[in-house]
Amino acid sequence: MDLEDIIGYTLRIGVIISIILIAAGVALLIVKPPAPHILQQLSYPRSLINTSSISPTQVLSGSAALNGLDVILLGLIVLIATPVLRVVMGLIQFARERNYIYVAITSIVLFNLFFAIFIIPILLK
Repeated sequence: MDLEDIIGYTLRIGVIISIILIAAGVALLIVKPPAPHILQQLSYPRSLINTSSISPTQVLSGSAALNGLDVILLGLIVLIATPVLRVVMGLIQFARERNYIYVAITSIVLFNLFFAIFIIPILLK
């Protein structure tokens, strides 16, 4: 199996895992609903629940405790991480092929992704 196949499977598996986590989170919200004021905020179009104030460690611990909202957020994290992982795998593939122009371009793309995911939210606070 070559790296192209692995990249394709990685993208498919990442999306499938994300769908499963989000569906499980919705099911958990139905089975074990949160406090009424949180449920009301979730259904309001201008919800006060700000995902930028929720840390990944809080999402992981909440998911382990089967908190529906945290499981949904974990599914979204997996969904966001899937194309980032694809870029990393592309970088590895270009490096193995010694295609240094594409290594440079893919490195810039990866830097831009990390900058947008981690740095810009800090700057906007």
